[in-house]
Amino acid sequence: MEILAGDYHRLGAHADRDGVSFAVFSENAARIELCLFDVEGNETEKLDLPEHSGPVWHGYLPGLKAGTRYGYRAHGGYAPERGQRFNPNKLLLDPYARALDGAFVQSDALYGFDVRAADEDLSFDGRDSAPFVPKSVVLDPAAPAGGGSRPRTPWADSIIYEAHVKGLTKQFEAVDAPLRGTYDALGHPKVIEHLRALGVTAVELLPIQGILDEGFLADKGLVNYWGYSPIAYFVPDARYAGPSGVEGFREAVKRLHDAGIEVLMDVVYNHTGEADQRGPTVSFRGLDNAAYYRLQRGRPRYYADDTGCGHTLNTAHPFVTRLVLDSLRYWVEQMGVDGFRFDLATVLGREEKGFEASAGLLDAMTQDPVLSGVKLIAEPWDIGPGGYRLGGFPFPFAEWNDRYRDEVRKFWRGDDHGAHGLAARLLGSAELFDEGGRPAWSSLNLITAHDGFTLADVTAYNEKHNEANGEDNRDGHEGNYSDNCGAEGPSEDPQILARRDRRRRNILTTLLVSQGTPMLLAGDEIANSQGGNNNAYCQDNEIGWIDWPNADRDLLAFVQRLTALRRSHPALRQGRFLHGRVRAEDGQPDVIWRAFDGGAVNWRDPGLGIFCLRVRGSAEAANPSLIDDDVFLAFNAGNRDRSLALPEAPDGRAWIRCLDTAAPTEEERPVREQESVTAESVVIFALNRNGTTE
Repeated sequence: MEILAGDYHRLGAHADRDGVSFAVFSENAARIELCLFDVEGNETEKLDLPEHSGPVWHGYLPGLKAGTRYGYRAHGGYAPERGQRFNPNKLLLDPYARALDGAFVQSDALYGFDVRAADEDLSFDGRDSAPFVPKSVVLDPAAPAGGGSRPRTPWADSIIYEAHVKGLTKQFEAVDAPLRGTYDALGHPKVIEHLRALGVTAVELLPIQGILDEGFLADKGLVNYWGYSPIAYFVPDARYAGPSGVEGFREAVKRLHDAGIEVLMDVVYNHTGEADQRGPTVSFRGLDNAAYYRLQRGRPRYYADDTGCGHTLNTAHPFVTRLVLDSLRYWVEQMGVDGFRFDLATVLGREEKGFEASAGLLDAMTQDPVLSGVKLIAEPWDIGPGGYRLGGFPFPFAEWNDRYRDEVRKFWRGDDHGAHGLAARLLGSAELFDEGGRPAWSSLNLITAHDGFTLADVTAYNEKHNEANGEDNRDGHEGNYSDNCGAEGPSEDPQILARRDRRRRNILTTLLVSQGTPMLLAGDEIANSQGGNNNAYCQDNEIGWIDWPNADRDLLAFVQRLTALRRSHPALRQGRFLHGRVRAEDGQPDVIWRAFDGGAVNWRDPGLGIFCLRVRGSAEAANPSLIDDDVFLAFNAGNRDRSLALPEAPDGRAWIRCLDTAAPTEEERPVREQESVTAESVVIFALNRNGTTE
């Protein structure tokens, strides 16, 4: 076949009416071969890309069509001690591939070195890896963009629901069995009905970009269930494909949008599935190891490991920055995604001198005309030097607030000084985020997430139980701040069960009445347990799947009440931080702390567990419904019931008892002359509006 020069402007493979252009980045390769395959996976052509413009190799094949299967082989030096790992015997995925055909097959041929050699990765392996590697596929340029009309939910109104595509639906009985665990199930009417009734506004999906399972997991018969091992940044992983294939993802996004629910993606641009120097050579490593990855100074055989995964993607390199940005825009514009949660996001801001809030990649995202209009969420830490950066990301990023998680758990299990930590979290963690005009929604409040105990397990286990992971229970967090309420694991004691139930309601209530953006872990609304496993990353089974058949329907109904209450009270989700300052409209503070008897809270008491917080409309006078809103929260983490003196209601208005975690089915009612708050509970009151009883 005759291959023409083509051009370097668009990376990847792009079909037009006359043929297909190919362009791939490698600044250190000596030459790049384009390999074509038939539908059976047989290699039919091997052609050198004829042009080399800067670090981009490119060519154009007239007559080629969409649907063509291809891959690359990169020639150059194999000298791991100098950071070079070129091996043309290894077929490489196109980093810009929009589709893949086939799957990885575990084989020693995937490695650029002889895995049995005494000198390990310093050796060289000459076996062809093509039979064991999926093929990149040229997509039809006429493929429609997905997503439909976006909900564009304001941050202040958002309630996020973190879910795994498969785990969410694998045991969802209302979905037909062949669909469960797939993209088709994600968009199923019954799943959407549950999400709408629950009151969430966005689903945040664990990683779905093309995944490469680690060899050590395959050896144990396990997989990377969570998906934090990406290898194809533009491709929905085929393991979740149902009858509609990977196109089912676009349709699911559209259906969720039609229901008013946004779709966010957890993305992993800090490392890839190629692992450390002992990992396989399937894409980036083979194309240009020294450019795509950060290597150790003075020891370029080894990788800088700020991720705990053996290596770190070099996002400070301009072509890696471009890869990330192009990938993000593709998911927004072609797949309809509404935002992203960035795993170990400190890596994305780490440059030569360490983390910079104005790092090139972060600046590019916040200025990009596409990406600046979607939701951006940072996991603000990694394990590198100075890697914990909570509160350090620029606007418009929100950030996972792990201090919120820990301090809510500490308060409800009765730790000393627990109330002091909780007080700051209830008001949006202003000491961390109230800088540079950042809004209160910048604090993404979570009590649980995929990584760690579920809420049911926070209240049922003191210790992690990760034996099923095959690592002798050494993996997973040690600091869980959990409380088994009297017995480790399952119990039939009615008092223990009742205490656990109330503890879950207390924690969920705390989450939904806090300033900031709340995030629920899928399954927490029905008391889903993982049997005490706090690191179920490899458990693609009943441990990792949500147990819908044994759902706690009473807890579900309670969470539905909570989200409805949050929606109806804008004072609980204000855009500006509250500091107890006097409001110009009526000369009263925006928040007031009170003891149960109406006096001042004794913050000097290390065992303080009983206090009240009155949250009023802030100075956002442009929102009349906010100015009129007034909510009174009573927290009793003590071991006995307490009498409560409510503030005097203004003329024409009265306090309504809205919700009580000790009486979860009790309807709203007017306040009596004497109110009490049961031990270990939260009660929410609100002033009626305009003299009504509502």
